[in-house]
Amino acid sequence: MMTYSDAHLRNVLKSTKTVAVVGVSMNPVRPSYYVARYLDLKGYTIIPVNPGHAGKTLFGAEVKAALEDITQPVDMVDIFRRSDAVPPIVDAALAHFPDLKTIWMQIGVEHPQAAAKAEARGVTVIQNRCPKIEYQRLFGELRMGGFATGVISSKL
Repeated sequence: MMTYSDAHLRNVLKSTKTVAVVGVSMNPVRPSYYVARYLDLKGYTIIPVNPGHAGKTLFGAEVKAALEDITQPVDMVDIFRRSDAVPPIVDAALAHFPDLKTIWMQIGVEHPQAAAKAEARGVTVIQNRCPKIEYQRLFGELRMGGFATGVISSKL
């Protein structure tokens, strides 16, 4: 597993405003749906990307068929696809979003060559992690489930 400092992950999550979620599902029991929904509820602007659902509405936004169909700037591309599908997604993200800050690959998704290509362009890459889990862990939201977050709080 790749190692990322808590400070690094926290900085990425704090500096991100708009997230394109590639491979998002319309099914509320799928991880891609509830991760995107959670980020939406936390105030991130979510742009759903899934060619099978293009034109539908999810979280108040139109589902796009591809990254190239997005007309606004994106800070992070969150990838919910198999590892072998990552290179063309990274290529499209790098070509279409000149100010892209982060490529985030979900749990189980890694591609060292695509990551190196993005990093060479100055884009932060996080692999095999979930932004929802990291957000909850780093900002003290897992305490209600009995998890040790390392965050001391008097809130119940």
